[in-house]
Amino acid sequence: MATVELRFSALPEHVRTARLVAAAVARRSGVDESVLDEVRLAVGEACSRAVGLHRNNGIAAPVKVSLIEEEKQFSIEVGDEAPHAVPGDPAAAAAGGDVETEEDEMGLAVISGLVDDVEVKAGQDGGLIRMTWPTVPSPVPLS
Repeated sequence: MATVELRFSALPEHVRTARLVAAAVARRSGVDESVLDEVRLAVGEACSRAVGLHRNNGIAAPVKVSLIEEEKQFSIEVGDEAPHAVPGDPAAAAAGGDVETEEDEMGLAVISGLVDDVEVKAGQDGGLIRMTWPTVPSPVPLS
């Protein structure tokens, strides 16, 4: 299993770099060419979401992106350190603004529309979006 890790300051201008790196590593990992635009868009959306959460919550920590090459699949994890409302916790729910919640839900809906295999984890210590795509084995050269 090979992993590439990125950490970048929560600035919108760094999202483009994360998209480009993710697409390059996905291509090298064997993700089908026809899916690379979806990879770029999904990573851009997830990174923009994390940047927004960090900026809105005054978090100076970097956004973390892990590009994970596994057997028969390629995964990207985008992590943030923003506190997320935990279901059933009225204090956490009251702390978040309605506009922020709507933007967050819209971003997650876009990601879910682009990626078939998405896992979202969120808690008081931050959140993680894991997106996974199948890979195709590289052809064996004829000798």
